[in-house]
Amino acid sequence: MKIVDYRPELQCYFERFNKAWLEENNWLEPIDTFVLENPEESILRSGGKIFFAEHEGKIIGAVALRYLNKTTIELTKMAVDKAARGLGAGTVLCQAGIDAARQMGVPTLVLYSQSLLIHALAIYRKLGFVEVPIEPGVYKRADVKMKLDF
Repeated sequence: MKIVDYRPELQCYFERFNKAWLEENNWLEPIDTFVLENPEESILRSGGKIFFAEHEGKIIGAVALRYLNKTTIELTKMAVDKAARGLGAGTVLCQAGIDAARQMGVPTLVLYSQSLLIHALAIYRKLGFVEVPIEPGVYKRADVKMKLDF
């Protein structure tokens, strides 16, 4: 499995994988639709990054890093194709996000999640994230905030 950087022709995977799990759980919000359909504007233009997991020549997952401010980046929109779950792509993508955020020079990486996503939360904990109090109103579905300080 390898990590590849965003290219415009890969946007469809970013959108498809994320919309699939969000719609499956009835969690798709208007902000998600905008970000997933417009990643250049919503993530990349401000210095963020998007990565993809490629396995046996196929794109199987995606993750993004979005600046919240000068000192904090959000790990966001991590999704793996349902047919490829169990291959370790989530861990590989999360580690790629951590490594990139560290290289970007910010002291803090945060993420927002949902307590029902036990596999994702296990990955985050294994890679060093710790739970912190969540501020209201970021995402309707989010009831967990995690942080990793560099």
